[in-house]
Amino acid sequence: MPVLVLRPEPGNAATCMAARALGLMPVAAPLFAYAARAWQLPDTAPWAGLLIGSAAVLVHGGAGLDALRAVPVHAVGPTTARAALTAGFAVARTGSGGLQALVATLPPGRYLRLAGEARVPLDPPPGATIDEVIVYAAQPQPLDPATIDLIRRRPVLALLHSAEAARHFAAQCTTHDLPRHRIALACLAPRIATAAGENWQTIACAPRPDDDAVLSLACQMCQTL
Repeated sequence: MPVLVLRPEPGNAATCMAARALGLMPVAAPLFAYAARAWQLPDTAPWAGLLIGSAAVLVHGGAGLDALRAVPVHAVGPTTARAALTAGFAVARTGSGGLQALVATLPPGRYLRLAGEARVPLDPPPGATIDEVIVYAAQPQPLDPATIDLIRRRPVLALLHSAEAARHFAAQCTTHDLPRHRIALACLAPRIATAAGENWQTIACAPRPDDDAVLSLACQMCQTL
């Protein structure tokens, strides 16, 4: 069963590579393209750490990142941590269950969150405060004609990494009159499944919000669908 990888670059290529290593048949079909945003640092330094929930921050953050090299990174997961190290940052902690799970255990202090325009609200623990700066935005893209043709010809499994992608994919399926009853969804988290709506062949959620868990779920679904 073809596995549609809908997330934008640079994550799309990494997910496709990991999917092939697991014996899956990934089809790269990014539904968003990242674009850098002009940004400035708030006047509240120094910070106890940087909160980074996507490697896209490090790809599209631009020259403004140079002033933050000495601030340790708290990364949402291993992929983002590797990107931070490659960009010359020190990594203080690497999460495994989403950025909020990491934030919930922060020591007291002031932290700077570098993020995309579409982001999940964070609830810091007592004693910790978070400043936010938006450094990039995701621009919706249409499904390409080859992917549309593939969905019309055979059942597929789509990987959904965000609620924005779920809503946009559902809208594209409606626009192109694609058969939802032959499309299975593997979602990073329950809120993403909710955003996708109904009438799919089946919807399943990964046991934890990371790429490895979604791909493991995809393997299981491809064996049973």
